[in-house]
Amino acid sequence: MKKTAFLGLFTAFAIVLSAIELMIPSIIPIPGFKIGLANLAFLLALYLFGFKEGLCVNLVRIILVALLFTSMYGLMYSVAGAIFSMVIEYILYKSGKFSAIGVSVAGAIFHNLGQCLVAFIVTGTVALVYYLPILCLFGIVTGVVIGIITNTLIPKLKLFLDKEPTAKKNDILDVESIDDEDEEDEV
Repeated sequence: MKKTAFLGLFTAFAIVLSAIELMIPSIIPIPGFKIGLANLAFLLALYLFGFKEGLCVNLVRIILVALLFTSMYGLMYSVAGAIFSMVIEYILYKSGKFSAIGVSVAGAIFHNLGQCLVAFIVTGTVALVYYLPILCLFGIVTGVVIGIITNTLIPKLKLFLDKEPTAKKNDILDVESIDDEDEEDEV
């Protein structure tokens, strides 16, 4: 139950981050450039629950954001970037040789590669390859920031997830004592 609740929260968190990101003016004048805030939710789900769960969080987010805020073209670009990103992030995560920062940076770069590939297929414009160095440079910067946030949150969330609930069913509201008080009032 706790896992399902957290995955729902991560999905909602990712949608909110995507919505916020859509409101932020682009830092660089390249169409489609995003900071990648929603990747934080995927990384947290990956590190705390596994790839399958992270995949679900990310795919539900992509579909809902496309339906709510963007378009089917947005969906196409997001899916391509996400697939490239999630695959490399999973491989690096499973290797155990990279911190969340390295995983995040690689994910940002591969997300840009996936989106540029789709843009090339859709437009047939080879000149899009000139965007890649700038996108990768900003991907490194944003990937580091998202990775640092992920590294900071993972230990705190693990502690929270490992805690057993301390309250028993009747600890919050002692139903029996209320019933006893009601009986005393009647006499």
